[in-house]
Amino acid sequence: MTNFPQDRQGRPEQARLWTKNFVVLSTVNFFVTLIFFLLNATIALYAMREFQASSGQTGLIAGIFIIGSLTGRLWVGRLAPSKTKLLVALLLFALTTLLYFVQLGIGFLVLSRFLNGVTLGVISTVVSTIVVLSLPGSRKGEGISYFAVSTALATGLGPFIGLYMIQHTSFGAIFVFCLVLGLVNLLIAVPLAVHAFPSTTPQPGPGFKISDFIEPRALPISIHIFVMTFCFSAIVSYLNLYAIELDLVDTAGFFFMVYTVFVLVSRPFSGKLIDKKGANLIMYPAFVLFGAGMMLLGSAWESVGLLVAAALIALGFGNLSSVSQTAAVQSVEPGRVGLATATFFLFFDLGNGFGPALIGLLIPLTGYRGLYVLLGGIIWASILLYYFLYGKKESRVRKLEAATRENG
Repeated sequence: MTNFPQDRQGRPEQARLWTKNFVVLSTVNFFVTLIFFLLNATIALYAMREFQASSGQTGLIAGIFIIGSLTGRLWVGRLAPSKTKLLVALLLFALTTLLYFVQLGIGFLVLSRFLNGVTLGVISTVVSTIVVLSLPGSRKGEGISYFAVSTALATGLGPFIGLYMIQHTSFGAIFVFCLVLGLVNLLIAVPLAVHAFPSTTPQPGPGFKISDFIEPRALPISIHIFVMTFCFSAIVSYLNLYAIELDLVDTAGFFFMVYTVFVLVSRPFSGKLIDKKGANLIMYPAFVLFGAGMMLLGSAWESVGLLVAAALIALGFGNLSSVSQTAAVQSVEPGRVGLATATFFLFFDLGNGFGPALIGLLIPLTGYRGLYVLLGGIIWASILLYYFLYGKKESRVRKLEAATRENG
């Protein structure tokens, strides 16, 4: 059983979602995710202007951060979460942000991005694991959905702030802003009270076992999220360049604001539905909406089309990501939640990491329009992948549960 925090009268807070820890952890997650998306939306243009980087090099610079994050997750996912790990990682995150001020060429920028990414991987895995373990079982989907609002807000505000700062300030100001946010985040985490969580994760033996680093039961839904984040990375990394081509740079900033609003509108409903009805009820419509949004993005000529695409993508990807995380952690017992969380975000990071690099190679062949239409088709086709990896089993489990209730 998970050790839940207690109230002042010593009673377990199992029915509560909005505890002090939940708010602190959501805030920490918001700021660290905001920094990531702010930098990812601007770093490609920075590399092109400051170092005359090619499209392939900008993809590597954007994606290597995620590869670093993946490395951090692999290391920390099998360890018990603690406040000390979180504070150390937050300090190192701020310190590695300082490396952006050092201009020693593309190679050093790639290294800086990698190290910064390692610290982010540790932070987000520790934060997510503590949150999941602290949520009551009957409201886990709802709790994760609300926690994921912090990610959704950062996903929208990060690129918006980044694109605004590119137009009105300098890249140096962007790095200063990120450094200040990193230090503020460290201070926010100081009052956190992390209770001990029992762990059933096996200690490393004499031989190498993949299950020491990857949770097999979380793999099916994690493979699915890899495809989704791969497609979404094309928006985060290349929407600004696409908007320049369309002469819609101002609209591009509002794209992420519209995305945020529609995620926030839909999130309270989707979180409760997954607890009551299961993942499939949300996932299949979300696939359709996400694919339609990408198709519309690839065919947009005016601001209206771009913003409607943002709304559709929010209702699609915004819910796919939170529901998939819930499905991953619900597939394991409490002692394996850390590994399940790390496994889910590892594949999440793989999609975000390899996406910009591979997509950067595709753009000369497809153009931005052709790229987004192609990715929309991939999203629709992945409905079948989801069905065989997870959806079919989900339907079977729900039918069995319904039959059990009917039989008393």
